[in-house]
Amino acid sequence: MTAPAAGRDDRDARRVPVRRLTVLYDAECALCRFVRDWLGRQPQLVPLEFVPAGSAEAYARHPGLDHRATLDEITVVGDAGQVYRGAAAWIVTLWALREHRPLAHRLSTPAGAKVARAAVLSAAKWRRGQERGGAGWGGGVYRRGDGWTYDPFGGWTYHPPTCADGHCATD
Repeated sequence: MTAPAAGRDDRDARRVPVRRLTVLYDAECALCRFVRDWLGRQPQLVPLEFVPAGSAEAYARHPGLDHRATLDEITVVGDAGQVYRGAAAWIVTLWALREHRPLAHRLSTPAGAKVARAAVLSAAKWRRGQERGGAGWGGGVYRRGDGWTYDPFGGWTYHPPTCADGHCATD
């Protein structure tokens, strides 16, 4: 029998079971708060603790983490120091839930990992849109007051505002 590689024995899931997960979430993000609340209502096989990312509590609990990165993508920390980010964090969080563990196993396959990654990227894109004041999926919001009109058959059309009423919009 060979000895485990140095530095890896604390991450050997067969020898070090995960007994608790800390989910670092962006407390300023409506989607993140919604998901946190939803996760908190689910029956858990592994207890989940929710800590706002970038908070004093997060720094105190996990001083070695890149806390700026935890605000950019979901980060989950296991009780033995395991760190999961992005799609892996979503998968391990689902794995902790009684009713969603089978889904987590499917998402942990190569094909499932692509689906999990797409979900994480979609959520990140939505969040970026919200940060820009609701600009949405990479484009601007169409507002009628800005000169946009919608026709169900032709889609959106832009007619720039005029100064005909004596008021001109300025940037």
